[in-house]
Amino acid sequence: MSFEMIKIDQVDRVAIVTLNRPEVLNALSLQLVRELDEFVTEAEEDDGIGAIVLTGAGDRAFSAGADIHENRENSDEQRAAGAAARAEYTWHLAVSSKPVIGAINGLCYGGGTVMATSLDFLMGSEKSSFRFLAVNYGQLNATWSLPTMVGWPKAKELLYSGREVFADEAYHIGLLNHLVPSGELIDRTVEVAAGIAKNRAEGVANIKSLLIEQTGEALETQFQTEIEGRRGRFKGLSVEDGFKDFLDRKGRKPRVS
Repeated sequence: MSFEMIKIDQVDRVAIVTLNRPEVLNALSLQLVRELDEFVTEAEEDDGIGAIVLTGAGDRAFSAGADIHENRENSDEQRAAGAAARAEYTWHLAVSSKPVIGAINGLCYGGGTVMATSLDFLMGSEKSSFRFLAVNYGQLNATWSLPTMVGWPKAKELLYSGREVFADEAYHIGLLNHLVPSGELIDRTVEVAAGIAKNRAEGVANIKSLLIEQTGEALETQFQTEIEGRRGRFKGLSVEDGFKDFLDRKGRKPRVS
């Protein structure tokens, strides 16, 4: 399918999705989020994609957040439909069977932070910055996603204040997994994604699913659920299949020079 608001590239088994509205700092219009949702659905069915990298066009912004001008011009019914679509795509990003890694190439504000914190993890550069702006408008968001990345006390501070978080702080509090020079951000993010994509896709999806399901559960419950999962619905390959290359090498006769 062709898209207008996002750009798709692929490097080996890594799909690179670029939010492509740089003239408005990649603001999240309804068309953009619907296109992104459609692409993630397609990627989940594509055995040639093992991981997705999500970034923004240009060198100023990952995303400035929701498209305020679009929202102002919409009717109440359109706003309600838009809110539902945004909630749906956000949750889809969070639970997608294919891991989605954010390359935060610039500012990430408002709805952009909701998108970013719903991803598996984030990489950034010296240009990365975050603002959780909902509180400034008497609203709330990211209460379910941010604490899992930075912990409750820091999440409370950022959500209550709406202050800006620059790259160094974002890295040190765990909002960014890696902090790299801006000129290397996409290549390094693709490199990390490729290391994930080379693994068995079902195994990665199973780990992600179990992590999401067990959030907030007692530690012993998590422990027992993992054990039960390995025997049941998350059962992996047999020793023969899982270590086939290793066993084949060990089974070969040594060469005679």
